[in-house]
Amino acid sequence: MSMLTPPGMGGKYRITGDRYPRMRRPRGRRRLAFAALGSAVVLGLVGWGTLQLIDVFSGGDGDTVRTARGSADCKRDQRHDENPRTGRTAGSPPKPAEITVNVYNATPRSGLAKDTADELKKRGFKIGKVGNAPSEYDKKIKAPGILLGAPGATKGAFNVLGTQLAGAKTKNDTRKGKDVDLIIGSGFKDLVKQKDADKALAALTEPTPAPSGSPCR
Repeated sequence: MSMLTPPGMGGKYRITGDRYPRMRRPRGRRRLAFAALGSAVVLGLVGWGTLQLIDVFSGGDGDTVRTARGSADCKRDQRHDENPRTGRTAGSPPKPAEITVNVYNATPRSGLAKDTADELKKRGFKIGKVGNAPSEYDKKIKAPGILLGAPGATKGAFNVLGTQLAGAKTKNDTRKGKDVDLIIGSGFKDLVKQKDADKALAALTEPTPAPSGSPCR
């Protein structure tokens, strides 16, 4: 019997030689670790799926919040673009009261320039000079009229004044002022009815729709 054999333990429990029995780590702990990891993964997937279902049945509240935030940003940007004196945003057309119109008559009809100027004044436009057209235009315009002004008037005053006279042509000259000439031609019958002109003016001042994908609406 070896000296390492405990007292009272003989036979198959006897330890002989210089080798010792290997002590193996219990397999139960490894299984518990894998089970815990698997449970964490399953819970994560279940939680993610639950959030997706909530978003679907609630109508996409997350998108609503993002849209509301984007709208607030758009309004804030719009306020920054406003002119503190006129209240207009950058790129919006001028108001009739901001446009000075010179009315000239290029037809043989007497008093046409004054009558037209008076009507435009009632509709909110400022009236400048009123009289007969210069010789270069007198009795030489077949269209209802010509809107004549500086290059900067093309996308502003011309569009607004054009809502009052159907079929008017536009032309730029070298003037530096912001006033616009309305030269009445032989094709002129009358200004557009005020209710129709107001509708056209309202459509002109509506904000341009935002591009697709933009939060600004």
